Amino acid sequence: MSAARQVMLDTETTGLEWRQGERVIEIACVEMISRKLTGRHFHCYLNPERAIAAGAQAVHGLTNEFLADKPKFYAIADELLEFVCDAELIIHNAPFDVGFLDNELALIGKEPLKTGCDSITDTLKMARELRPGKKNNLNALCSEFGVDNSNRQLHGALLDAELLAEVYLAMTRGQESLMMDLEMGAAEIAALTSSERPTIRILSATSEDLADHERVLVEIDKESKGKTLWRTLAA
Repeated sequence: MSAARQVMLDTETTGLEWRQGERVIEIACVEMISRKLTGRHFHCYLNPERAIAAGAQAVHGLTNEFLADKPKFYAIADELLEFVCDAELIIHNAPFDVGFLDNELALIGKEPLKTGCDSITDTLKMARELRPGKKNNLNALCSEFGVDNSNRQLHGALLDAELLAEVYLAMTRGQESLMMDLEMGAAEIAALTSSERPTIRILSATSEDLADHERVLVEIDKESKGKTLWRTLAA
């Protein structure tokens, strides 16, 4: 899977439940190809056309005043869909973000997010399988895998997407060597292998060595009363 295009995606919202009319206020996507960040990203703030819940504002720090002059979702929808097109989306707690984005897309008459992307991977589900019974939020995973999240005072979609990329790489590091083997051609593997191996010295047996070897075989043959396997095969 490492050769495929992957996009880390995160959102911030006005509240916890899109079914109650809460809206998306920030979207960030970070591109990765062959398990390397490319530097390409998509990021925008949005005017949700409704007030932000106090609890949500405490988490991400975004205010109604800051978002008042930002674009509405319909204005950025095509650019977002183009960025994620044909990519594997990597999302922490995917049902939350996908639910919100699918709602936004439905409000403007567009198909669900999965229609245009290759697949959706939920890293929260992955983490729960790797670390059953433990905290698996992004902060906990950063601590577990040694990812520096010291700049994460508040939730922010772009920073969280970048942190998620590092966490995802750490959680799937064992797959890297396997995928390299699958993707490399025979000639590339042979070249890599030969460059890593030391030169093998070939030493030929002298006539004295051969005579000593034959003497040992004769003694073994005598001890076994002529039942040695090599004499039987030779006959």
